[in-house]
Amino acid sequence: MTILSAAFFCLGLCLDQESYLQTETLPKPTIWAEPSPVVAQGRPVSIWCQGSKEAKGYYLHREQVLQPWRKKFPQRPRGKVKFHILLMTQDLAGRYHYRYQSQASWSIPSKPLDLVVTGMSDPPSLSALSGPIVASGDCVTLHCGSWQGFDWFFLSNEGGNGNFKSLASQHRADGWSWALFTVGPVSPSHRWMYRCYGAFSGSPYVWSSSSNILELLISGVSRKPSLSMLPGPVVAPEDTVTLQCCSDISYDRFALPKDGEQELPQQLGWQPQVGLSQTDFSLGQVNSSHGGRYRCYGGHSLSSEWSAPSDPLDILVAGEEPLTGSHSEWHLS
Repeated sequence: MTILSAAFFCLGLCLDQESYLQTETLPKPTIWAEPSPVVAQGRPVSIWCQGSKEAKGYYLHREQVLQPWRKKFPQRPRGKVKFHILLMTQDLAGRYHYRYQSQASWSIPSKPLDLVVTGMSDPPSLSALSGPIVASGDCVTLHCGSWQGFDWFFLSNEGGNGNFKSLASQHRADGWSWALFTVGPVSPSHRWMYRCYGAFSGSPYVWSSSSNILELLISGVSRKPSLSMLPGPVVAPEDTVTLQCCSDISYDRFALPKDGEQELPQQLGWQPQVGLSQTDFSLGQVNSSHGGRYRCYGGHSLSSEWSAPSDPLDILVAGEEPLTGSHSEWHLS
């Protein structure tokens, strides 16, 4: 056995003995980031390390860096320390873990913390293949895509447990890349709001800007509101138009989706009198882009479930073919 191999053999024995001692004597350390391990470029973030009150020193390590990235030696026993990053950059993104040292031994390493920076490239788009309106109990396929050629996409559930779904992307010859995420079955127990990010294989901790937020509307069975158009049934192009959603149930919010679009415009409701609720969605000066079929839903702030849809209201723009099977049509002449 050479001197070098003997030295490594001894080092391995020493580390094994140390690990055995550590698991017997010191609590396992934990590590987390506040407010989140996914941080926009230029924003602050804090890495917290929870150990033992016996800890004399905390050593924060970053993957692929041999020496501890930062060290802290608390003046009094506290059991945890904070490593603060004032401005997040792509140079600080990566995988971290830490260990702490007591008077007699070292702890085992914490679980890794993946610290991600976002905002380093243009955002992808996010949509629901079957549309954002779903029935309770259904599963939904979300499409995240971009012209940036990302190798990976990440999907977050806003207000969830902070975990991300990740999928390798598929690529088209024209440069479009995408991934399909399945979520659900959906239920009214919480709000189903998503956003996605893209990243390249060579920089897995450097993500794009966030996509648009996509909220899934869970259509329920409570009584449908009514939808009407103001100022009246006939308007001229460039007139200001308002769609009014009303109900004899005290809904405190309303949504006004347009068929074929992913956005869910929402507004708070108000009570014109006890037991009634309504809100006004201003379309501004109308033009051809406002043509289409609209429906209104009512909801309560403490629930993600919405009412049954109102009867559809069709806005027909002069020169376009009328929609069929609608409840009402308003003409722009």
